[in-house]
Amino acid sequence: MRVAEVRRYGKYIVFDLDRGVLAVHLGMTGKLLFDVPANPYTRAVWEFDGFSLSLEDIRQFGRVLWSESLPEPVAALGPDPLEISRIAFNGRATSYRTAVKGLLLNQRFLRGLGNIYADELLFRARIHPERRTEDLPGSVWTTLWREMKVLLAEAIEAGGSSISDYVNTAGEKGSFQLQHQVYAREGKPCRRCGTVIEKKTLQQRGTHFCPRCQER
Repeated sequence: MRVAEVRRYGKYIVFDLDRGVLAVHLGMTGKLLFDVPANPYTRAVWEFDGFSLSLEDIRQFGRVLWSESLPEPVAALGPDPLEISRIAFNGRATSYRTAVKGLLLNQRFLRGLGNIYADELLFRARIHPERRTEDLPGSVWTTLWREMKVLLAEAIEAGGSSISDYVNTAGEKGSFQLQHQVYAREGKPCRRCGTVIEKKTLQQRGTHFCPRCQER
C-alpha cells in the first residue's frame, strides 16, 4: 500500500493511500513518532520501506479511522480556520446562538481549533468567553477572524504548545506555551494589565481569561 499524501484535516492527520484514507486523531496525549521501539503505550505501528511510524497514546483518547474515502466523522467537520474567508467566517458565526467560547470549540463550526487557542484568541480579541454569539456585532467577528489567523500562524511557527505530552514526529517539543497570555496562567497577573487571570469551567472545559481585559 502506498501513501500518496499526508495532510492535516482539523485535528486529524490524514493519510491518502492508494487504497482508501487513513485518519489519525492524537487525542490529548497521542504522538506519532518515527523509528522508535515499541513500549506499553504503543497503540499502532505502520511499517514502511526503510522506516516505521508508531502511534503512542498514554490515555488512549486517540482514534484511528479508515475508509474508502474521507471517513464520515472527519468529512463532517467545518472549514479550516486558516483557509476560511472573513465573509464565510462572519456568515457562519451569526447562525449560532451560544457562548462564544463554546462556538470556537465546535468542530462543525471550524475544524481544528482547540481549548488552548480558543482561550488565547478570545484574550487577543478582548472578548469574555461567556459572551453570547448573538450579541456580538459584525465588527467583533471580523476582529476574531483576523486575530485567529495571526495567532495560529504564530503557534505553527513556534512548533505548537507543549503543555504535557505533545511533541512532533522527531520527539521535539513546541515552544508556543511560553507565549500564552491566559491559558494555564490562572492566579498569575495578566501580562497586559496586571489583573489576576481567572479560570472557570465553561461547557465542561477549563476556560482562562482576564476579567479586566475581557470584561463581559
